[in-house]
Amino acid sequence: MRMRPTLSWTPDGDLPPGTTDLEPVADALGTGGVLVLSGAGISTESGIPDYRGEGGSLSRHTPMTYQDFVAGAQARRRYWARSHLGWRTFGRALPNAGHRAVAAFGRHGLLSGVITQNVDGLHQAAGSEDVVELHGALDRVVCLSCGARSPRRELARRLEEANPGFEPVAAGINPDGDADLTDDQVAGFRVVPCTVCGGILKPDVVFFGETVPPQRVEHCRELVRAASSLLVLGSSLTVMSGLRFVRQAAQAGKPVLIVNRDPTRGDRHALTRVALPLGAALTAVTDRLGIAVDRQAAPRP
Repeated sequence: MRMRPTLSWTPDGDLPPGTTDLEPVADALGTGGVLVLSGAGISTESGIPDYRGEGGSLSRHTPMTYQDFVAGAQARRRYWARSHLGWRTFGRALPNAGHRAVAAFGRHGLLSGVITQNVDGLHQAAGSEDVVELHGALDRVVCLSCGARSPRRELARRLEEANPGFEPVAAGINPDGDADLTDDQVAGFRVVPCTVCGGILKPDVVFFGETVPPQRVEHCRELVRAASSLLVLGSSLTVMSGLRFVRQAAQAGKPVLIVNRDPTRGDRHALTRVALPLGAALTAVTDRLGIAVDRQAAPRP
């Protein structure tokens, strides 16, 4: 039997409580050299649900795994039908106050880098530079045979042409851009191959059950080593891909600060966890530091 990846985590009773005191976060940013690690919770105010928070998509949706995707054509048909519909909404999402605050911290030289577990591109849309996309990005597509990469908008056009009239109503959109559709709604959906070699196309993201490329992990570890502190924004840290950097920072004696409304798997390693909505919390920090924020979201390219 194939093992499923760990998707959930249950807090135990000995985690430190959350706080509403933003002073430690402001102090760390005021000192500079802060490395940001963001998760799905920073994008919920942009209309993209998270996995594990209140009303998170895991309560009704099991994300596609790499093993299922490569195992059969039916799984890929289901994924691409749902993802094609979800992309229409996902691709129109705009940065929110949290993304804009992070971009402002970067412009003022307070950050040493940004690592995001998200695949939505909203940090870059808000103006953050040199963002490490730990799990890849949905706006790119890769061929599993020849490795050719292409823009998602190009694939969207090809799928539109191959599936005229495909307009099902989805029950919801998930953090990975996947729409909730029934088997009947995806029946007959046509998947298109790589234009270079005819191979299987996959979004250029790390699926559950797939490993982050080692070079990318090492780059992130280097960022942790160079940082003065680690600021986690909107991540439950349930999976090891993000938790390992929290553990690394804590073991090196670097302050770990978390802003997340719910308890996280990294709380015991943290100096503090601020249990406030991200947009309001980070806006309050920019005000406290006297940093101007571009409060108008620019259109996405």
